Amino acid sequence: MWRRLAQILGLLLCILGWCLVGCTLAMDHWRVAQLGGQGGSSVVVTAWYWSNLWKDCYEDSSAVVNCVDFGVLWTVKPYIQAVRGLLMMGLCLGLIGTVLTFFGLECTYIGGDQRSNDRMLVTASAFHLVSCVSVVAGYCLYINRVAAAFLHSKADPSKLSYEIGPPLYLGLVGSFLILLGCSIHCATACRVIHPKSGHPTAPSIREKKEEEEVLREERDIYRQYSPSKSSKYISSYRMSSVVIV
Repeated sequence: MWRRLAQILGLLLCILGWCLVGCTLAMDHWRVAQLGGQGGSSVVVTAWYWSNLWKDCYEDSSAVVNCVDFGVLWTVKPYIQAVRGLLMMGLCLGLIGTVLTFFGLECTYIGGDQRSNDRMLVTASAFHLVSCVSVVAGYCLYINRVAAAFLHSKADPSKLSYEIGPPLYLGLVGSFLILLGCSIHCATACRVIHPKSGHPTAPSIREKKEEEEVLREERDIYRQYSPSKSSKYISSYRMSSVVIV
């Protein structure tokens, strides 16, 4: 029972993590820069510059937003294109891993016997792990470029000082949930790695043949020492004992 609950929990964590990662693709404010004073100072913030994977925007104090969409593919900055590719590849692999996880759950009765379900769970966890690494690499690449631009802005005050926005934190949290979910699936499928564990497993063809041979040998031994022959031996022994007495 606990295995089923753990597998369902792992599936829910993976689905929640991929939902968070998918939402970050469409969210704004991947990086944010503001002009003016900070909150509570005498100078009010007058404008904000923010960007995501698809556009650069400018927002003034009256909440009017002006955006410029990125052009065709070959005019986009290479690191943005790389981040897009890594995230989309991670989402595709995560979708495959989620489908395999659904077929490998013990409570769905689709994947076959328990050993086949465990193998499918391990395969799904591998897909989730590779896709999670791809997604984290995309986020880290974007964070690296934002941090590099921030350091350059400190050296050159004329440049905008961008900071990391909420979507990056949300994506990292989603990646952690995916990693946690596939770890739970690997832990519940430990009988593939340790087949001699205490969990009951379906007997293989070789084990069935060995059991049949053992039963056949026991049957032959029983026939050799059947009750009729043993009774003859016992009666003869008794008669000899009486004669001796």
